[in-house]
Amino acid sequence: MNLPKHAQVVIIGAGIAGCSTAYHLTELGWKDVVLIDRKTISGGTTWHAAGLLTQLRNTKTTIEIARYGLELMPALEKKTNHPTGFKKTGSISIAKTKGRMDELNKIAALGRAFDIEVHSMSPGEASEMWPLMETKDLIGALYIPNDAQIHPALATLAFAKQAKNNGAKIIENIKVNGIETTNNKVSKVLTESGDIECEYVVNSAGMWANHIGEMCNVKIPLHAAEHMFLVTNQLDIPEDLPCLRDPDEQIYFRHDPEQTGGILMGGFEKNAKPLVQSDLPENYHFGLLEPDWNHFKIFWESATNRVPKMKEVGINRLYVSAESFTPDNNYILGESPEVRNFFVAAGLNSNGIAGGPAVGKITAEWIVNGHPTSDVVDADIKRFSSFSNNAKYLYDRTKENVGTLYGMHWPHLQPKTARNIRHSPIHSEVKKLGACFGVMSGWERANWFAPKGVKPEYEYSYQRQNWFKFSENEHNTVRNQSGLFDQSSFAKFLLQGNDAESVLQRICANQMNVPIGKIVYTAMLNSRGGIESDVTITKLSETSFMIITGPGVSSRDFYWIESHINENEHAILTDVTSSYGVLSLMGPKSRKILEKLTPNNVSNETFPYMTSQQIEIGYAKIIASRVTYVGELGWELYIPSEFMKSILPIFLEEGKSQGMCLAGYHALDSLRVEKAYRSWGHDITYLDTPIEAGLNFAVSVDKDKFIGKQALIEQKKNKVRQKRLAVFILRDSEPLLLGDEPIFRNGKLVGIITSGNFGHSIGKSVGLGYIENKSGVNIEFLKTGDFEIQIGLKKYATDVQFKPAYDPKNEKVKM
Repeated sequence: MNLPKHAQVVIIGAGIAGCSTAYHLTELGWKDVVLIDRKTISGGTTWHAAGLLTQLRNTKTTIEIARYGLELMPALEKKTNHPTGFKKTGSISIAKTKGRMDELNKIAALGRAFDIEVHSMSPGEASEMWPLMETKDLIGALYIPNDAQIHPALATLAFAKQAKNNGAKIIENIKVNGIETTNNKVSKVLTESGDIECEYVVNSAGMWANHIGEMCNVKIPLHAAEHMFLVTNQLDIPEDLPCLRDPDEQIYFRHDPEQTGGILMGGFEKNAKPLVQSDLPENYHFGLLEPDWNHFKIFWESATNRVPKMKEVGINRLYVSAESFTPDNNYILGESPEVRNFFVAAGLNSNGIAGGPAVGKITAEWIVNGHPTSDVVDADIKRFSSFSNNAKYLYDRTKENVGTLYGMHWPHLQPKTARNIRHSPIHSEVKKLGACFGVMSGWERANWFAPKGVKPEYEYSYQRQNWFKFSENEHNTVRNQSGLFDQSSFAKFLLQGNDAESVLQRICANQMNVPIGKIVYTAMLNSRGGIESDVTITKLSETSFMIITGPGVSSRDFYWIESHINENEHAILTDVTSSYGVLSLMGPKSRKILEKLTPNNVSNETFPYMTSQQIEIGYAKIIASRVTYVGELGWELYIPSEFMKSILPIFLEEGKSQGMCLAGYHALDSLRVEKAYRSWGHDITYLDTPIEAGLNFAVSVDKDKFIGKQALIEQKKNKVRQKRLAVFILRDSEPLLLGDEPIFRNGKLVGIITSGNFGHSIGKSVGLGYIENKSGVNIEFLKTGDFEIQIGLKKYATDVQFKPAYDPKNEKVKM
């Protein structure tokens, strides 16, 4: 086929994600689509995938992604009259430990809430269904009868066939040499056979996606690693044998898709073998690498213990190929922050066959509609920090990440590799004081503090972990006395210039024409009224504003603000995160401590809530902001980084007299959930409006114009609120809420917990979550229903309200 000179969309990479994107774009009516590949369809990573379509996942979003592929495949096969190898065989997941069974029960509860058929089984029942399996060391299993298997290459060809039938052009054996941009927007794809002018590019190049991104300075953090599996000689097993997963041993089994009568067995090792791109042959195509039996033999030993018959029949062939993994094992989707109309559909982390169909749908809808139509916050490419594309970071993290696919997904699990990247200026001092660190966007942050004689190390479980009582003490000390948090990981931006205020007036929903020193909590909305960001902004001068947001959304928020500054506006956004450390002093005795440390007046009259002043402490001048994320009197203190080490001892010494403690992020989270303070990415996203989220105070509809205003006005006209964020308080004091638990009203699913934690102030678990009801969600709807939350195998009665569980009148913060 001749290379066209122009296309509306050029898709690079003809694996399952690229072919699915082409298919879905053409199904949506976009016909001017060109799909190109350096070799042939499915010849990169897709061809050697295991082809498993499994529905059960850890979150609502990932369940929806996985279910879509399973539902689409039979319809695609029928529409194209092309085989996909689709076979509904079911799957079995087994557990050797209580922790693993707790995890399986948690995701089973979520799956059942979305009508996925899941059966709990004893080891004996699992053995009857999979008679070759050894079960003496098992404690339980789950059976999902509607899970399926496909032939990856055939399924990809089916997508390509229908995309072509719909008008797309598919060109194989053509190499991309570059991507041109005009005014920071994609304009041309350069290939070895000529150039294609285009309006959009979709990078679905799999493990080559990073390289393609570099052609136009787009950072795509993923890294290739070896993936190994084998096929045994012939066994007397049925073709509809369920897929078997043994996650405790990191292995899986299925009937060989090539119909040899053998078992395909693969695994995800805890210490993987990353591949440098240059290790791959230039002509890599349906490629295989040199087998490393010493690396793989641990899987063989585990597999033959689980299925002894495999040892008798022996190995027919061993495959070693390559696929890519991201630093957090989430997909990479969406429009890049660096170049407009450059979309990424890559980083599928060995979940490409299950996720590829939905990835194509999500990408196509995002392009056609101009925004994501589903919740893919965790997969958005804009979540990454600048260091995330560092080659050593990716190499080191990939060693661990491959194994986490089947590893235990413990609550609060912390990675072990690629750590100690970003430190607070007082990291060493806090470490000596017993901090146990977690990581967020590369920042080492104190999650909890171990008392003397206790190792600051996690002992994971689905119940109360070893740090629970220590964090409880921190929580209660903040509530009753005071606590000091190191929040230096806060992202801090300065927006400066003659038009800085007018820019903020347009992109912020709240009123930004305020006196100097005023702090404003505001939402930033999209045109549909959805919350793209929530930040606090301090007016430092008539032409300067400090913007504070969380480290996990710093890149995303910076991009959102900067991209909405017009070319003719005098406004410059600068990231000054590293310039300031942050100590947050919180609790009813915080004023008593602060007034001893500064000559400045910090009385309620002189220093009211939601204002900021410059004060002196020690030898430093500090920006003190009277604001809180815990629901108590308190200050966030922005300290020049070089002064942090000298300031900390001053607080520790004075704090002794007032019973102050050092507190970590676990306590911060339990405090904020009690107060119903929202967390972006959990409780609020671009799919939720301030009206639905109960954040009307973060909006000033009296302003002339701001992005999203009209959408909110339209929503307010409709008095029926079909979706509302509510607070849930379990009546039983024993169970823990962790997030992603189903919410039921009179036995009917009405929502999912978005954030959950134990409310130490009230002695019960507290959760936030949206309730949805077509007839409306109001006080009457809450009062007239019996609400329950499912945790594992059991449902628990819960009280539900719109007001916070703690200090509903908001009196504590204004003391």
